[in-house]
Amino acid sequence: MTDSDRGETTGALQTKYTRLQDRLRALMPALVAFSGGVDSTLLLRCAREVLKDRVLALTVDTPYLPRRELAEARNLARRLGARHRILTIPLPTEIADNPERRCYICKTQVFAQIRDEAERLAIPHILDGTNADDLGAYRPGLKALTEMRVVSPLAEAGLTKAEIRELSRELGLATWDKPAYSCLLTRLPHGVQVTSTLLARIEAAETILRDAGFAAVRVRFHVHDRVARIEIPPADFEAFMTYQRDVGLAGQFHTLGFAFTALDLRGYVSGSMDPKGTDGQ
Repeated sequence: MTDSDRGETTGALQTKYTRLQDRLRALMPALVAFSGGVDSTLLLRCAREVLKDRVLALTVDTPYLPRRELAEARNLARRLGARHRILTIPLPTEIADNPERRCYICKTQVFAQIRDEAERLAIPHILDGTNADDLGAYRPGLKALTEMRVVSPLAEAGLTKAEIRELSRELGLATWDKPAYSCLLTRLPHGVQVTSTLLARIEAAETILRDAGFAAVRVRFHVHDRVARIEIPPADFEAFMTYQRDVGLAGQFHTLGFAFTALDLRGYVSGSMDPKGTDGQ
């Protein structure tokens, strides 16, 4: 971060950012597992600053990654001037019925292939965007990251989600206020057979709502009852009710294959389909 970048950054936050820079200098060359989310975008921005061209951004394209997220990752990597690769991975057979251990299984298989790619390119260090807040949350995928020897520099620097957003804002990153993202499998109940049709239906429904301006949204699909349960922040309820009335949202969802459309009065609840109540990976 240059002097002009620092702006109003507090001393404590600047100390953490400097700690992040110092850690990255010891990890050259490196591959950043890049989703285009708030955390991995700040990590890639800092890695580009410190490591220059000795960093590669790698985005994993799976059937449960929305096309919008893939396009955003491409655009963000290009804006940051980073070398960028897309690694396409099919749906692992072990998670085809969306088991409760989905995140652990997925991370294990995905990062095994990322490590294979890194070794092929002679890149010794794999970095991910886990932050300090994640360490205290229910995130079964973290166990897989530890087993795969993935380094989490943001967490090591003690950077929380709020601090990452603040740094991103001061650095002019478009992701500073981007809502949290989780894969499309979190929209389905455990034990449901995952198909491309189900995933496409959910993605299309969420795209309708995001295009209407509802940035933080989940469409949970209760498959056997064909219910689309919409989760948005309570602050958006009034705007949503006006919108759905004006555009006939239930009819649009019906054409996508949902028999019923409901608004969850609890609002957006991270991981409401999961036993521990978190979308975390």
